[in-house]
Order: sequence, then structure tokens, then C-alpha cells
Amino acid sequence: MSKALKQQRAYLYALTAVIFWSTIATAFKIGLQHLDVFQLLFVASLISTLFFSIVLIVNGTIKQVLTQTGLKSVWSSALLGFLNPFLYYVVLIHAYNMITAQEAMTLNYIWPMALVLLSIPLLKQRIKPASFLAMFISFAGIFIIATKGDITGFRFSNLTGDLLAAGSSIAWALYWILNLKDRRTPSSKLFLNFLFGSIYATIALFIWSDFSGFSTIGLLSGIYLGLFEMGLTFLLWLSALRYSTKTHLVSQLAYIAPFMGLIWIWLILHEHIWWSTLIGLVLLITGIVAQQRIERTKK
Repeated sequence: MSKALKQQRAYLYALTAVIFWSTIATAFKIGLQHLDVFQLLFVASLISTLFFSIVLIVNGTIKQVLTQTGLKSVWSSALLGFLNPFLYYVVLIHAYNMITAQEAMTLNYIWPMALVLLSIPLLKQRIKPASFLAMFISFAGIFIIATKGDITGFRFSNLTGDLLAAGSSIAWALYWILNLKDRRTPSSKLFLNFLFGSIYATIALFIWSDFSGFSTIGLLSGIYLGLFEMGLTFLLWLSALRYSTKTHLVSQLAYIAPFMGLIWIWLILHEHIWWSTLIGLVLLITGIVAQQRIERTKK
């Protein structure tokens, strides 16, 4: 396969993943109208686990994964599965339950900043002073979003929900940093991580919720999230990065998703999109892209 054809395939996979990701905020809100936080997480994580098991069966590697997984890999998956999908989505879905979809979606996009900050102590990476300026631009956007533009009054519509939406990025960034040290194939890692995540979600369901009230729309929302937030989209994105000869360009396509997401939120949920959300999102993404370019120039 030629490089040009590989790059075209990479863009196709990436854009497909971006389209799916752009619908997730709307899917979370619809699901939460019919299920509680732990019910929605239970359905979504179970579906994603089933999806990854099917992938392994189709690839003919399911037996190898189950029989050759050592104790170290099991402990690794137990930890990673707790971070994602369990902890990350418990925090994020609670945020979606407390604040508007546009706030939760945009504030969740600070994870690249969290990734950079956590890489300093955990990966011993050095950050250029210019990177901190770029992060300041992003945090200014976050503040504008959280205060709905009332930057002098310091009034938050729901500070707890805003902190949860932003704080979920810590679990996400920590998951991917630890994931870098795991040399297993992506499909086997994802299957075992989500298997443990499903176990944690099931335990949480028994403790804090129950199996009553599972409506059809709620179940369909959970299935959609399990496939297109946690399952298929992961593999599409990994495939895009694998085929791409210009990884940095493919990676930046992810930042189209929140802008597309605002359109779905407006069309389907009928949320009024505040000017502060748009301005804050532009600042947030500008800072992230600038920081990534600074780090790429340094390398």
C-alpha cells in the first residue's frame, strides 16, 4: 500500500472516529434521562467488553489472551480498568448529570493539559516555559466556560459539576501514561481493561443502584455509548494513528469533535449555546494545539 493511500485511510478512520465522538455528549444526556449514572456505566462498559471480545474472536487471539495472560498483566489490567472505564466514566457521567452537555463536553477537553502536567513527575519530562503560556490560554478558556463569561463575578452555575467534568481528565491522562508502559497488543489490553472495568461497574451497580427501571431508550443509549464512545471508536483511532505518516495532523483532527458536538447538542437537546462556550472552547483548543507544536519543535 502506497504512503498516500495509507494516509487517506488514516484520515478516513480518524474522521469517522471524530464524528462518533462528537455525538457522545448528546448520548450521555439522553441516557441519563432514562438511567442513573451507575446503570448507564454498567450497560456501556458491558457492551464495550463484549465488543472487544468479539474482536479477539474474529482475530483468533481470544484463547491466547485468556491462557497466556500472566499475573503481572492481570494486575496491570485491574489497575487500568479501574482508571478507565470505571473511575473516569463515573466522574464524567456524574458531571453530565449535574451540568449542561456543552459545559461537560468542553471542560472534559482539558485532558491534554492534564497529560502534560502529569508527564512531568511520572515520565520525568521537561516542559518549555512557552508550554506553560499555552496552558494558561487553555485554562483561561476553561474559566470562561465554567463561569459562562462572568469572569469578574466568579459565579459558577454548578461548581461541583464543573470540577467533576474537568477532574475526570486526570483519570484519563493517568490511564494513558500508565498504558504507555504496557507492551501488550491494543485489542488484548482493551479487552482485559474493560473486563475489569465491567466488574467494577457491576459491583457499583449493586452497591449504589439496582437493575430496576431499565427502559428501552436507556438501554439503547448505553449500547451506543459502549460501542461508539468506548469500543469501536478506540480501534478506529488506533488504526488511524497506525496508518498515518503524519500522526500530528491526524491527532489534531480530534479537536473538531467538540465543535461538531455543539451542533448535535443544539439540534437534538435544544440547549442554547452560549457565546462564552464558543469563545472558551476556541481558547482551550488554541492552547492545546500551541502546546503540542511547542513540544514537537523541542523534539
